Amino acid sequence: MKRRDFMTTTAIILGGMIAGPAFADSMADAKAVVAKYASRVSKWDGPTTGPKAQAAKKIVVVAADMKNGGILGVTTGIQEAAAAIGWTVTVLDSGGSIGGRTAAFGQAMTLQPDGIIINGFDAVEQKPAMEAAKKAKIPMVSWHAAPAVGPVPDVGVFANVTTDAMEVSKAAADYAYVDAGGKPGVIIFTDSTYAIAIAKADKMKEEILKLGGTVLEYVDTPIAETSQRMPQLTTTLLQKYGAKWTHSLAINDIYFDFMGPSLQSAGIPGDGAPKSVAAGDGSESAYQRIRAKQYQSVTVAEPLNLQGWQLVDELNRALAGEKWSGYVSPLHVVTSENVEFDGGPKNSFDPDNGYRDAYKAIWGK
Repeated sequence: MKRRDFMTTTAIILGGMIAGPAFADSMADAKAVVAKYASRVSKWDGPTTGPKAQAAKKIVVVAADMKNGGILGVTTGIQEAAAAIGWTVTVLDSGGSIGGRTAAFGQAMTLQPDGIIINGFDAVEQKPAMEAAKKAKIPMVSWHAAPAVGPVPDVGVFANVTTDAMEVSKAAADYAYVDAGGKPGVIIFTDSTYAIAIAKADKMKEEILKLGGTVLEYVDTPIAETSQRMPQLTTTLLQKYGAKWTHSLAINDIYFDFMGPSLQSAGIPGDGAPKSVAAGDGSESAYQRIRAKQYQSVTVAEPLNLQGWQLVDELNRALAGEKWSGYVSPLHVVTSENVEFDGGPKNSFDPDNGYRDAYKAIWGK
């Protein structure tokens, strides 16, 4: 056999997994991604210049569902930053339903705010209300209202704040690949209500398949109904796939809030397979599970409190008639090995990079 034929033959094994040099390269690349995002975040790489604080503004936060740890964390950051810049904040909890968000947006408009922050729902869903806000010249910024970072001019969003959602998804998939020794069998959980959720889930699927792993199932189930759906769904999937199911990949930690009891009832230990890996957002409950090694191995966390400060800064830029900052906030692969730094003792990814002082300096506070 010629050397090329030999190399081609040895690069293929059962199940579609890549072996030989190609496998080694894929494993090395995936490990490098995980290591990069699991390291400490100690240097401020965000804006250092911008407009001074616009005085005494009244803003409204329209929150998709305050039971969601990501949305709650961002809201806390907004309130903290607003106090620092000298603004008043009203938070409207939509309760996790489309009707609730429509009603909350209507209430926001009646309050005649100086600015609106959309927190945790797809901007296109509320396009009529957003058109009304745009017509009234009320500046809007958002968290997770679109798949990409930055302006969303079609619906009047000055800046959408998020980490690089595709990098979050890639990091989650790469962790599962490495942790499974190159042979992951994953089930992906997403919610088609949100464009960003589908984009993240599709990226995880693409990455797993590219690496040679197996996607057992792609499950579309609403975030707002996880408490009712996930216990029985977990049991059903265990019966269907058994040991083939090595890792769960979800677009949000909230899916894993309700899986533990079903896994425990099946006799699976807290650190056993299927292992849970979340591509966002780094909720308090996720940190607690990771620290205790109880039915979650990883969350690819967003700096929720920092993003709350960024939302206030972007809104200040909009009110001052300036451009958005261009800042993309960092992500963090949280494991049991690194859970105690970068805000971990407070059960959140809160980078020790001086972002509060940096924003205060910009605002002249």
